[in-house]
Amino acid sequence: MHRRSFLSLPALAPFSFIPLSFANDRPDKGIRVDAGKDRFNKSFMYLGARFDLKVSGKDTDGAMSIYDTTRFEKIGPPLHKHTNLDEWFFVMEGEFKVQIGQDIFRLKAGDSVFGPRGVAHTFVKTSDTVGRLLLIHQPAGTMEEYFEQIIQLKSPTPEQKKALLIKHHMEAVGPALSPD
Repeated sequence: MHRRSFLSLPALAPFSFIPLSFANDRPDKGIRVDAGKDRFNKSFMYLGARFDLKVSGKDTDGAMSIYDTTRFEKIGPPLHKHTNLDEWFFVMEGEFKVQIGQDIFRLKAGDSVFGPRGVAHTFVKTSDTVGRLLLIHQPAGTMEEYFEQIIQLKSPTPEQKKALLIKHHMEAVGPALSPD
């Protein structure tokens, strides 16, 4: 068989569903996001904190998302787990108490802790001053969509919260941490 006849179009027809290029939607240049700004100018308040998206899952083909959160209140999310993503916590200012599984970590500026997918976790600001916590989700999953949807609900019922968590591959498994 001659190579030319083997590579003829009819011979390749069964494989026509395979993309010929692996182009993606990632930008081909750096993306700057200024201090105190959000990637899309859509900062929002949630659980006593301002969230600024710094790197979107749209920028990384879903590989990760990064939020810079400024924490004003000593509150945090309920104990929960993600079934489809890991989360990394990096303290930039202030002090935080973070629970990963059964372990409690007391973190200060410069400290970090990793929360693997499927392991329950939560956190709370413990310092009296403003705190800043960098949250990295890997892969990005649907965290951006979750935040967009939860902030639209002004006074969500427990059923609405639970449905939204399930939709975004999360499960609440316990109460929020006390800052004490």
